[in-house]
Amino acid sequence: MNVDNRDELYRYIAGVAKNKKCFVYQINGVEDHLHIVLDLHPSIALASLVKDIKISSSIYTKDKGLFKNFISWQEGYGAFTYNIKEKDRLINYVKNQVEHHKIKTFKDEYIELLKENGVEFDDKYLF
Repeated sequence: MNVDNRDELYRYIAGVAKNKKCFVYQINGVEDHLHIVLDLHPSIALASLVKDIKISSSIYTKDKGLFKNFISWQEGYGAFTYNIKEKDRLINYVKNQVEHHKIKTFKDEYIELLKENGVEFDDKYLF
């Protein structure tokens, strides 16, 4: 991911969420994925928000030429709820994605999140 253009993409995504009545606390990512910490407005379906973010940010990214090798977002996504008491810890975790992923791969991180949250999964459907 072209580091110079990440903030522009994150601001755009935050604007899409805001237009859907959602409040974004933090967005960060690395080459192969993003994390977004937000409050989902009760009138908005998560799938609808993710769809709108992916479609509009895809078009925006290509039109602006933000990332020369960007083709599209992956088909799926993961979403987890959090305890409000953990909000600050989660925001800090997302702020430190670049450093975090020097140690742990996206796949390892995702499987760990699934296990921590008691989500049953079959590895053959993940990647």
